Amino acid sequence: MKVRYLPTLLSAMLLSACTTSPTGRSQLMMVSDNQMNQMGLTAFDGMRKQGKFVDAPRERAYATCVSQALISVLPSPWSTQPWEVQIVDDDSANAFALPGGRIGVNRGMFKLASDQNQLAVVLGHELSHVVSRHGAERVSDNMAAQAVVVAGSAYAASRGTSAGYTAAALGLGAEVGILLPFSRTQESEADTLGQRYMAQAGFDPRAAVALWQKMGQQSGTKPPAFLSTHPSSSNRAVALGQQAEQLMPVYEQARASGHAPDCRL
Repeated sequence: MKVRYLPTLLSAMLLSACTTSPTGRSQLMMVSDNQMNQMGLTAFDGMRKQGKFVDAPRERAYATCVSQALISVLPSPWSTQPWEVQIVDDDSANAFALPGGRIGVNRGMFKLASDQNQLAVVLGHELSHVVSRHGAERVSDNMAAQAVVVAGSAYAASRGTSAGYTAAALGLGAEVGILLPFSRTQESEADTLGQRYMAQAGFDPRAAVALWQKMGQQSGTKPPAFLSTHPSSSNRAVALGQQAEQLMPVYEQARASGHAPDCRL
């Protein structure tokens, strides 16, 4: 293939893979839901084989209760597919949800999230990553970034420039200019959707503010903001506090209509 055709081919490939997120944001999507589901199941099974999960019936039942309340308000197909919840033997405050219907909650999260509402903040956020197809978007972004580096290196070689040097420079540019900004966008989008889902499920959306304030108090040294893949905890707390007030009627209506979870550890 001649080098001059590479930009045209790359542009056509990217344009044909554009979709829209639940918030209306344009996304690059070069992998299917079935592919991502298989990747999620494979990753989860790998953790199981490595003995990452712990036998913790109380914690698992509690996390499952919160998860199921949230899953019930998700759009299809996520609201109707089976989900499995496991407790990860890790003292750090973290959790995840994977395509294919798998959720993991670190033991350390129960020390930080002090009630069902705060745990719903975390799990609503993680489920929103799945609903928004953020995993597929990240894979697609990496694929596109690699294609840009290959095309740029081939062009540089045709012009007599060191292909290795150009690949390194383009690689850094792709990481900072494409991959990390998208990741920050995804985190903010998951915050917004997750808080919406928790209100619809009957969890108090104001708990998001308290949780992220706790996160901020636990945070250590952070990289510069433009290199961070997550919005700062303080910025998150402010944004979620503003949205919480708008979601209070949704929360109150959910409780009145029977969405009143009572999950306890």
